[in-house]
Amino acid sequence: MATIENEFLKVEISTKGAQLTSVYNKENKTEHLWQGDANIWGYHAPNLFPVIGGLINDELLVDGKTYHMGRHGFARQSEFILLENDNVSAIYSLPGSEKTLAEYPYKFDFQVLYNLIDNALRVTYKLINLDKKTIYFSVGGHPAFNVPFYKGEKYEDYYLEFETEEKLTTHLLSPDGFFNGETHPVPTPGNKLYLKKDLFDHDALVFKNLKSREVCIKSDKHDKSISVEFPHFNYLGIWAKGGGDFVCIEPWLGCADTAGRHVDISQKEDIQSLKVGHVFEAAFFISV
Repeated sequence: MATIENEFLKVEISTKGAQLTSVYNKENKTEHLWQGDANIWGYHAPNLFPVIGGLINDELLVDGKTYHMGRHGFARQSEFILLENDNVSAIYSLPGSEKTLAEYPYKFDFQVLYNLIDNALRVTYKLINLDKKTIYFSVGGHPAFNVPFYKGEKYEDYYLEFETEEKLTTHLLSPDGFFNGETHPVPTPGNKLYLKKDLFDHDALVFKNLKSREVCIKSDKHDKSISVEFPHFNYLGIWAKGGGDFVCIEPWLGCADTAGRHVDISQKEDIQSLKVGHVFEAAFFISV
């Protein structure tokens, strides 16, 4: 476990999955990160790599071979190495191994970097290609934020405010978690999406064509807010588990399979590629 802290925030990170476990607002004395409940959803903010969402038959196809891989990939279940930790930053590493090669046939070093910058936490994903071929991958975040912020408030007091006015259209998922080719409009007054307990009855809302690159969690009852800025990510998932007082804002590079379309990793939707000897980086920001 690593802790980083400044005058605004105190942040804790676990070696398992290099996962955030606490984002504590020192000014308001408020814990903003969902603290996990195994009966509802036991994670806090998993890091998704090397796939996002589900694979058909839990099978990853690479160059004609089949590898078993579960939903959202193996990073969230893996033990990372803490490479560096000072007052305001921490660097975690998941190097490729015999175990990862059995699921994902590439040599790599996947790193998650955390940096406090005033009232913001920067989360950077870094992938180093140590192989002799191009690596294909997806990567993304899945942080869950407590809603409501304070006792005595209601979930329905809160809304998501998008950076710009959007005509939101979600891409629908099948009961198995695969895109079914259908879309559905999500009503928004202006740039606001009000939170309701039934909003996620049919799984996550998945937005693939957003103009916005920032989403804020706000309330009708006060002026406190949390923002997630994702300049480097193409897709955004919004999700909550039934019975949980939280909402996940998930910046993605990549997504689940489409039903009936089981393709090689290089042909997956929004797949990322990294050439031999190259390094990939993408960051998102959580601000309070």
